[in-house]
Amino acid sequence: MSNRRTFLKTLGLSSASFVLGVSSFAKGNAVVNMTTDPLSLALEINPFIVIQPSGQITLINPRPDMGQGSTQAVPSLLAEELEVSLDQVTIAQSDGKGKYGNQTSGGSSSVRALWTPIRQAGAAAKEMLIKAAAQRWSVPESECYVEKAKVIHRPSGKSLTYGEVADDASKLEIPKNPKLKDAKDFKIIGKYAPRLDVPARVTGKAVYGIDVEVPGMVYAVMLHSPMIHGKVVSIDDSEALKIKGVQKVLKCERPMPHRTSEAVAIIADNYWAALSAKKAVKVQWDNGTLGQTLTTAAYFKKCAEAATKEGLKAEEEGDFAATFGAAAKKLEAVYETPFLAHAPMEPENAIAHIKDDGTAEVWAPIQGPDWALRDLAGYLKIKPEQIKINVALLGGAFGRKAYHDFLLEACFLSKDVKKPVKLVWTREDDITQGPYRPGMMARMQGGVDAKGNIVAYHHHPIGESIQFQVFKAPSNKPDDWVCGELSQKEQKYNIPAFKISYTHVPTEIPIVWWRSVYASNFGFSQEGFFDELAHAANKDPLKARLELMSDARFKKVLETLAEKANWGEKLPAGQGKGIAIFKSFGSISACCVTVAKQGTGVKIEKVVSVIDCGHYVNPDNVKAQTEGNIVMGITAAVKKGITFTNGQSDHTNFHQYQVMRMNEMPKVEIHIVESGAEPGGVGEPGLPPIAPALANAVFAATGKRIRRLPFDLNTLA
Repeated sequence: MSNRRTFLKTLGLSSASFVLGVSSFAKGNAVVNMTTDPLSLALEINPFIVIQPSGQITLINPRPDMGQGSTQAVPSLLAEELEVSLDQVTIAQSDGKGKYGNQTSGGSSSVRALWTPIRQAGAAAKEMLIKAAAQRWSVPESECYVEKAKVIHRPSGKSLTYGEVADDASKLEIPKNPKLKDAKDFKIIGKYAPRLDVPARVTGKAVYGIDVEVPGMVYAVMLHSPMIHGKVVSIDDSEALKIKGVQKVLKCERPMPHRTSEAVAIIADNYWAALSAKKAVKVQWDNGTLGQTLTTAAYFKKCAEAATKEGLKAEEEGDFAATFGAAAKKLEAVYETPFLAHAPMEPENAIAHIKDDGTAEVWAPIQGPDWALRDLAGYLKIKPEQIKINVALLGGAFGRKAYHDFLLEACFLSKDVKKPVKLVWTREDDITQGPYRPGMMARMQGGVDAKGNIVAYHHHPIGESIQFQVFKAPSNKPDDWVCGELSQKEQKYNIPAFKISYTHVPTEIPIVWWRSVYASNFGFSQEGFFDELAHAANKDPLKARLELMSDARFKKVLETLAEKANWGEKLPAGQGKGIAIFKSFGSISACCVTVAKQGTGVKIEKVVSVIDCGHYVNPDNVKAQTEGNIVMGITAAVKKGITFTNGQSDHTNFHQYQVMRMNEMPKVEIHIVESGAEPGGVGEPGLPPIAPALANAVFAATGKRIRRLPFDLNTLA
């Protein structure tokens, strides 16, 4: 950590270093802080390439690594164009300052946002290094080429390392349109390569946020209200203060985007003392009326009531009402998905030091240092340039660590005790306090004509909105994040009468993104209901989808899935297969699940996933992320979600909020479609088809239609 911080602090560098800004290819030579597209989360960035006289190449990585492999993928793009091997590239994490642009890992956006600008930076650097060497040798640039971090003169064989010409190259004008390599010439991109960061993670040498220590720091743990949003009435810290090492017990606050709640903090010399004191502190809480009204049962009841009414229309092709009314067969169903905790292996933690001179420095595993800088400046009421952010590796996140309540809590405490404070949430804090994936409902309607054609389709999502709760968007219009993703333009079902509408049902249960965001909710309702429509039309679920899709990439994914999963095979009695397909974050993913009856339930025998993510960096990483999506997708389908009773989470730790165990994992196959299209996401798109494919397989095996998650695999027969 100290080396990383020192590097960022001294980024001015000497004149002998070659620094190239990616933003040079965005708008002239200016560094631009790009805006965010909230639908795709395709966040733009502006990192720098640094070549030292020693020849060492460093990339300022703008995308924090939370396990998705940004520390491998980003330098691979650079190394490809620079003609260097990955072991010649080192990474330093950006610190949130505007000159680096948007820096948030989210929306499976790292490779697809960086694909062109990072490669352009590498290609421009290569051209400048060649020109500098050619000038030194007084030879034509056309006689020079690069290989293994050297510029080589082809006729004579003489060479110079990148470091030897870096100073001269840094004085040249940056090429505006550097020539990029053709995909057929790639040596790194699209090829298997071992991740160089894995050994340090496996051996424990990697530094995660929870590992960081700074001089003079104290430890803090939080005592949050068991009834979420509770207010502190009184604190009895008499027993806690008797514990050796405990310094202070104080009332504090938990700032969230939609409201601020009260909490109690324990400050101590070490974490064990703080945690022990937490058990000894007695707090009287008042949750007001929320104690009686904040329940998931009441929330879903409101959603069910909304399902009987019209929502705000977001999209309509054809006349749905007329076509549905004239349909020979009419189907209506309500699908439901629960609230879910993120439960990353590393719980929330942060070190904050609010200094006497009005400046602040933080060390934390956060998904977006730029967003953190914004939130810190607003909360502390100081200028961004007065804040220094040090980003550590994240031990998982899935969206949770882009929500900075824990970071602001640490700042509150540091201001009070006037020391660096290391705050560590417990697993109970993480699971009981949220924020969560929103629980959602969807009203589905569809029609089949007398010839067996699916002619009408209406998807009506209902529930709380991240846009509305977190970002304060006006709730008198449809949620663009939800409705845009379900659009016919995205999902490619060419149904004559196609309609999307939305109803906002607010809740005080805090929510934020969860892996694949709303696609995890509404991939289930879309693909589950489409299976219902296919059966109503007396059509094979695969053929019914193919009939309605003219898009070549979608069809190729489905055809590949049919081949790899042997869709047409005759199954033994008691077995069933289900399929689903969904596009999210620029990628198309489809899945086939095979189940078999077992006792009173079913067992998942096999999962075959196919993904078309366009150009990708490392096929092993694509497969690894898709495997992770299978695990989370099955977990979300068959393990208990988060429920609230009387303002309090019914789940506190992994004994109640369970995840899949190794012995529950089915056989899996991952197949990548080589489409050569623009890069799409990888970290999330494999998840949305999992639950609907599983539910459809259950129907095929048992005849039981699953419309509500989670469900128990052991009680289906």
